[in-house]
Amino acid sequence: MEHRTEAVVPRRQHSYRAQQQDPKKKKKGWRRTIKRLSAAMLIAALGAGGWFFYTPSGKDVRYMMADTLITTQHRYLAKYLIGQEALDNRVAAYAAQFDAMADVKDNHNVSLVNHPKGTVKVEPISGKGFKGYLMYVHDPKMIRVVTTNIVGGGERVESMVKRTGAIAGVNGGAFDDPNWSGNGFKPAGIVMSGGKLLYKGNGMNAKVNVVGIDKDGLMVAGRYTPKQLLAMGVSDAVTFQPKFIVNGKGLIKSEADGWGIAPRTCMAQLKDGTIVFVVIDGRQPGYSVGATLYDVQKILLAKGAVTAANLDGGSSTVLVKDNEVVNKPSSKYGARYLPTAFLVFDHPEEVEVPNIWAGIDMNAFDSSSERQTS
Repeated sequence: MEHRTEAVVPRRQHSYRAQQQDPKKKKKGWRRTIKRLSAAMLIAALGAGGWFFYTPSGKDVRYMMADTLITTQHRYLAKYLIGQEALDNRVAAYAAQFDAMADVKDNHNVSLVNHPKGTVKVEPISGKGFKGYLMYVHDPKMIRVVTTNIVGGGERVESMVKRTGAIAGVNGGAFDDPNWSGNGFKPAGIVMSGGKLLYKGNGMNAKVNVVGIDKDGLMVAGRYTPKQLLAMGVSDAVTFQPKFIVNGKGLIKSEADGWGIAPRTCMAQLKDGTIVFVVIDGRQPGYSVGATLYDVQKILLAKGAVTAANLDGGSSTVLVKDNEVVNKPSSKYGARYLPTAFLVFDHPEEVEVPNIWAGIDMNAFDSSSERQTS
């Protein structure tokens, strides 16, 4: 037994040394390994591509990614995932769906409760792949829409809060963004503050999707003309969509209809009148990727929301409390410059919001031609 053991060991050592001393054999070995790895990677890539483009589950992922792009400044990139025709159909379908959701009648099942003044609370939330905050404003009449005070440019929400002495604030409505440069001066749709109509982009008789509050503190969301809003006694409002909770029921049926994964800002009202703002961070892997509107709907229904609607999100999403930005805006340049924000005040009746857009040719801030040629 000892003789056999001694005979085996030298042969193994000799073979190992021979390989080390033969660089040609070593090189051929590495080449074979690289070829095998390359072939395996190619097969895996082809398999992944086949799954991505030719299976139902892959299609679901592609459309989720496309929906995420649709909510960004780079909507056109979605055509590389689903094709231009499918992209156009998707955008048109969402517009029709949102208008239908906006027209669902709200019975305003709210019993306003007198809460102590100044009761504003911020609560962290988290879910699968996202982190964010809920801000509770127990007295809805503390909320006002405030606009930029910079002629020709938007203003950061943090600046608006500090300038006006507000308690807190979140970003507001949609806006036109020439060349996607973040100018933030021209609102889309309408802007109302303190019962005054400050901006009406499409005139007095065109219906637009709005989110706001009336003079009694009831949340208003849906499609209305500026004339209707004034007649309804709406105090403060901006344009955005969709309305996704009505009479305590969610209108978004599944994750697939949740309009992609993105940073979110939403507004809701509870049965006792409390307004809840949802701010969810996104586009930051390792911290928070973002949420679908279906995710937000589930959060708000669990909190007892009877009405809810979407506000501008993406890189606009920001929450400011006590003069500090609470969340982590997705833009590497920090919070965005915006035309409007919902701010919270101890004495909202003392807040004066002048019409910054009066007498200005707003066509100079129209981005429609740039978007059509992108």
